[in-house]
Amino acid sequence: MAAIGDFKDTAPFHVLEAPVQRVPFVFNSPHSGRVYPKRFLAMARLDAETIRRSEDCYVDELFSGAAAALGAPMLAADFPRAYLDVNREPWELDPRMFAEPLPAFANIRSPRVAGGLGTIPRLVGEGMEIYGRRLPLAEAIERVEHIYKPYHECLKRLVMRTHARFGQAVLVDCHSMPASIRIGDGGMRPDFIVGDRFGASASSTLSEHAIRLLTSLGYTVAHNKPYAGGFITEHYGRPARGLHALQIEINRGLYMDEQTYRRTDRFVALANDLTRFAVALATLPIQNDRPMPLAAE
Repeated sequence: MAAIGDFKDTAPFHVLEAPVQRVPFVFNSPHSGRVYPKRFLAMARLDAETIRRSEDCYVDELFSGAAAALGAPMLAADFPRAYLDVNREPWELDPRMFAEPLPAFANIRSPRVAGGLGTIPRLVGEGMEIYGRRLPLAEAIERVEHIYKPYHECLKRLVMRTHARFGQAVLVDCHSMPASIRIGDGGMRPDFIVGDRFGASASSTLSEHAIRLLTSLGYTVAHNKPYAGGFITEHYGRPARGLHALQIEINRGLYMDEQTYRRTDRFVALANDLTRFAVALATLPIQNDRPMPLAAE
């Protein structure tokens, strides 16, 4: 099977975790994968550098220190977003991409599909087509069945295990955004965007404290605009049940050169700030004004 063969020499994703989980937090980095299978690159019309334009470069590294400091598990993709996007429904597919008709259960009309950013993306960067010809439908099915579904099974297991242990769970979904992003009439350039699906995926107390903490570290922070959260925050966030999901978007201009993909000299300082942010966030009240426990009782 082609998709399995793409990752026969390395796992498509991995989990970093301490021997004992000390806080009800789970970190997730679904778009920072940078293992590009040779077969995939051979299918693409883009070169090995250009195809990285949709990659959340090094976000897993930026947050790994935070996860380690808290003793919290972190799931990170090794497959690239251009190959498969797990922050989508499993079957958000573009019929223009495939040689055969799509199954009736495929969601072909979502805004994300229309924008070329479905489960199997059609575009990277500023409208650059990934493939030069249509794909066999089996290609999508294999990527979803053998990589997408195991990834979400792993994420669900981490979140539900955390919830069972602590009585609540906070999923921090870690992303990055282009430095060109501007918001509002004044064209503010946000350093961070905190997304909670307009209050549907996390308590307002948690979101407000996250924004306040990042602001206190000297960063400009936006809330839900233009990124409110994708499938992961929507699917896993159930605040009424003690399941909270926050999406954190970091401006890539803070830590890397987007043209060369190189880390800048601000990378380490930003990683240290994210650790301070996460440690402070883990002590904040998020539900019924009760403080979150720092260890299992």
